[in-house]
This record gives sequence, C-alpha cells and structure tokens, in this order.
Amino acid sequence: QLVESGGGLVQAGGSLRLSCAASGFPFANYSIGWFRQAPGKEREGVSCISTSSGNTNYANSVKGRFTISRDNAKKTVYLQMNSLKPEDTAVYYCARVLFVQPSCIMTPYGNVWGQGTQVTVSS
Repeated sequence: QLVESGGGLVQAGGSLRLSCAASGFPFANYSIGWFRQAPGKEREGVSCISTSSGNTNYANSVKGRFTISRDNAKKTVYLQMNSLKPEDTAVYYCARVLFVQPSCIMTPYGNVWGQGTQVTVSS
C-alpha cells in the first residue's frame, strides 16, 4: 500500500513537500517514483529514486526545481517541490518503478497506486 500526502494550494513560486508512505512490501528493495496527472491529460512520470538513493531521475519539466529523497527506515519517499508553476497543478501519485541498470526509470511496476494528493498552484 502507498499513501500520498502533503498536497495543497500554493501560489506560483512557492514550495510543497509531498510524502509517500509505504507498507505491505519490502520497501527498501524497490525503486519508487512520483507521477502526476492533470485534468484531461495522461499520467506522467515526475521523478524516481533507486533503492539506496544512489540514483535519481527527473522529468525535464521539473529538473532543478524538484528533489526526490527516501528514508528506508521510515518507509517513506519525499518530493520537495520548489519554484512551483501553475503547470505543476495535478494529482500526484507514488508507485514502485522499474530499475534498469544503471538507473531507475519512470515506468510503474505492478499496478499499485495510492489515492493521490492534489497539488494546485495559483498564478
């Protein structure tokens, strides 16, 4: 199970930190990714992090603004989002993702999704 939290309403240029709490599977053995889905658009990969945090990937649209991290002891992955833009508005989800040497890739593994957390950025 994956439970996302931390979304909200923020003005452009602001920051939010999302959390993804995992349970029911060996969290430390899996790469985890963040995805988002805006109204009328397909779900897209935002970022992913490998099991030991040694590798991260970001979509071009968020590079330099978002930072993914994980705490294996707490079974939680975080997404620090800075310099938010209205186009970042979406429901954000976390999921297990594939790891293809030498990095994680933003392709979901299995079909386990949380309920998502809404991020709304006003202009």
